[in-house]
Amino acid sequence: MSSIHTPSDLQIEKRDRKFGRDEPPPRWWHSGDPGRTAFFNALSSTFPVGEKFFMTAVRHYRDQTSEPLRSQIDDFLYQESMHSREHVVFNRQTEDAGFDIAPLEERARRTIAWVKRRSPLQQLAATCALEHFTATLAHDALADPEHLGGASEEAKRLWQWHAMEEIEHKAVAYDTYLHATRHMTPLRRWLKRSLVMCLTTVRFHYVIFRNTADLLRQDGRNDFATWRKLLSYLYGRPGTLRLLLLGVFTYMRPGFHPWQIDDRSLLTKALAALEAGEPERKAA
Repeated sequence: MSSIHTPSDLQIEKRDRKFGRDEPPPRWWHSGDPGRTAFFNALSSTFPVGEKFFMTAVRHYRDQTSEPLRSQIDDFLYQESMHSREHVVFNRQTEDAGFDIAPLEERARRTIAWVKRRSPLQQLAATCALEHFTATLAHDALADPEHLGGASEEAKRLWQWHAMEEIEHKAVAYDTYLHATRHMTPLRRWLKRSLVMCLTTVRFHYVIFRNTADLLRQDGRNDFATWRKLLSYLYGRPGTLRLLLLGVFTYMRPGFHPWQIDDRSLLTKALAALEAGEPERKAA
């Protein structure tokens, strides 16, 4: 088991924030670029059903845990429910902009339905893998402004808020997994989470790229030029998915723990920026 633990002074805050109610984002809200917009819309289309799955997988073990993990699970459930609510709104705005996201949401539902046929522990391991993805994406989005550079202001605020809270609760599912597997040998525990991570990585890329292609097809932009530009953004600079894949190898190291990188300073800066912008937004 890892010698690294969740910080004892970590606070997972319950925040009820709403975004984009007054002014929905434009059709190509990210940099006026159909490729970047399609990628983030593809991600968002998976969040409501995905976050509901995360909550179910972690809640299954809640009553078996003790403090402080039990309270952290409660805070995790609250934050994920807020994320789901806000991305439901964002997804409806995507539809209002003229996109049909029903096939994307159905693809995510089929994937989750497949995972839910597995044991509760395998579902928890899949949640750990996907939570690591979101924490990695969150860290990179807050560490390098280029990831969301050019996004419309309100959409940027939504994604930064989501990223901030993903960092805050990034170890809850993993700590729950460590508790659930406490009687396993370290080798067996590592093999299980590593195998599930490999399978999750493949399925994640399949779903996201199929979803992105569906949206680009609706825009008449599912062509070589658009994909070349998008793949340069995803795997070149700033390298959203390149960094995600590097994070997979980090996750699969024996002794890994999400808090081996303490990036709460990013969370603090993001929260300050979010709160600083609220009076202007409300007054506008």
